[in-house]
Amino acid sequence: MTDTSITPQARSFENDAQFGDYFALLKPRVMTLVVFTAFVGLLAAPVPVHPFVGFCAILFIAIGGGASGALNMWYDADIDAVMKRTQRRPIPAGKVTGDEALAIGVALSVFAVVFLGLATNWVAAGLLAFTIFFYAVVYTMWLKRWTPQNIVIGGAAGAFPPMIGWAAATGGVSIESILMFCLTFMWTPPHFWALALFMRKDYDNAGVPMLTVTHGRRATRVHILVYTLLLAALAIATGFTQVGGPVYLTIAIVLNALFVRGAIKIWRRDEDMAEADNFAVERKFFKLSLLYLFAHFGAILIEAGIDKLVVWL
Repeated sequence: MTDTSITPQARSFENDAQFGDYFALLKPRVMTLVVFTAFVGLLAAPVPVHPFVGFCAILFIAIGGGASGALNMWYDADIDAVMKRTQRRPIPAGKVTGDEALAIGVALSVFAVVFLGLATNWVAAGLLAFTIFFYAVVYTMWLKRWTPQNIVIGGAAGAFPPMIGWAAATGGVSIESILMFCLTFMWTPPHFWALALFMRKDYDNAGVPMLTVTHGRRATRVHILVYTLLLAALAIATGFTQVGGPVYLTIAIVLNALFVRGAIKIWRRDEDMAEADNFAVERKFFKLSLLYLFAHFGAILIEAGIDKLVVWL
């Protein structure tokens, strides 16, 4: 008979950690977005990059993103243990110790920054170092537990990868890479606030001051609509820049029409309506937001030229 009185923390490290447990520290799902947007930034740049150099750049950017995830899990272990969505992560599940996660995060951070600098240039390495610092320290240790604007400001951490990819190719920053940064930055709040609408109890129990907790769901719905409208204007305007074009513009118009429509539906709902169908509209909007960013950056990749991609493959 299992002793259910023993918490996961008390049973910690009863089982040996597997490779998958250490890999999970790197937040592979988040890393997928980091890798893809960095890859698009690299190929969209007007400077050709040798495939091997480009591969190394993306690899080290991915490792840096994973290092950020490990540091985030180390510091947020107490929150992760409370939230249902995160209870199975390696540290609260008792698979990996906090000290191990910290050591892995620090080691991979140094490795990724140094080798990105050696493989490409130190502007890209500096941006990667700042991204890791911003996510692990500014967002995780400060903003997340202090202000309902945590996602708004902290979203910058996830918006830097295309700038890093661009810098790896060009050695600098330009208006095009800033626009790609802004696209991800403005997408982050409605994306996470939609999640927070149907996961409010998790954040409430963990004491995380998400907008849904501090200002309520009604205010969150208004914020989602406002940010979605601003995002749509930015996304469509990007179609008229160097990284845009007819393919991008077509995809942006269609997707942003759907996104704005979804935000309006969320704005019009009250809590009785949402709870009656288990937040079906909010969940649909959240799923659409995942497609939204990949489709926009995929369109930028197409506009950059399939010929560049063929060279890589």
